[in-house]
Amino acid sequence: MPLFALFLASAALAIATSTGLVDAPWLYWLCKPLTTGLVIAHAVGRGHGQPALRRAVLAGLGLSLVGDVALMFPQGFLAGLVSFLLAHLAYLVAFTRGGVRLAARPGPFIAYALLAALILAVLWPGVPAGLRVPVVAYVLCLAAMAAQAAVRWQVLRGGVDAAGAQHAALGGVLFLCSDALLAFNRFHTPLPASALWVLATYWAAQWLIASALARR
Repeated sequence: MPLFALFLASAALAIATSTGLVDAPWLYWLCKPLTTGLVIAHAVGRGHGQPALRRAVLAGLGLSLVGDVALMFPQGFLAGLVSFLLAHLAYLVAFTRGGVRLAARPGPFIAYALLAALILAVLWPGVPAGLRVPVVAYVLCLAAMAAQAAVRWQVLRGGVDAAGAQHAALGGVLFLCSDALLAFNRFHTPLPASALWVLATYWAAQWLIASALARR
C-alpha cells in the first residue's frame, strides 16, 4: 500500500521534528498537514456506495486539516479547538448514517460520559477561565462522537459494514486518548515526548475513521 507507506513516513517525520529529534522546522510545517492530507486521500478512494457516510467523514477530515494548521500557530489554539469540535460533529453525523440511530445503545454513552466527567475534573483547575466553556463543549462533542462510533459497531456487528464500524469505534477511542493527552500536557502536567504520543494516536485515529468507509 504505497499511500499507507507515505502516510507512515510523513507522520514519522512530523513527529520527529515536533519532538526535536530532527532540527528542521520547515519539515514539520510541511509534514503535519501533509499527513492529514494523506488520510483524506485514503478516504477519497473509499465509500462510494455510502454517499452520506462518505460526505460526513470527508467533512470531518477537512475540518481536522484546518484544525491541524491552526494549532501550528502560537495563537491558534481556540481556532483549532473550534475546528476539531466541528470535525467531531461531522463524525457524529457520519456514525448515524446507514440506519444507525443516535444513542441506539445507551451503554457507550454512559461509559464515555463518565470518562469525559473524569477528564474534565482532572483538567478543570488548570483550564483558563476564558477557555472553560469551549473546552467543556469540545469534550462533550468528542465523547459523543466516540460513543456513537461504539454504538455503530454494536449495531452493525455481524453485518456487511461490521469491519468499517469496528475501525470507527477504535478511531473514536484513540481520538479521545490523543486529545486527553494533549489537554493533560497543556492544562495539567507537561508529559515527556508528548508530541509523540499525541500525534501518533491522533493520526492512527484519523486513519481508522477514514477506514470506516468501505473499499470500492
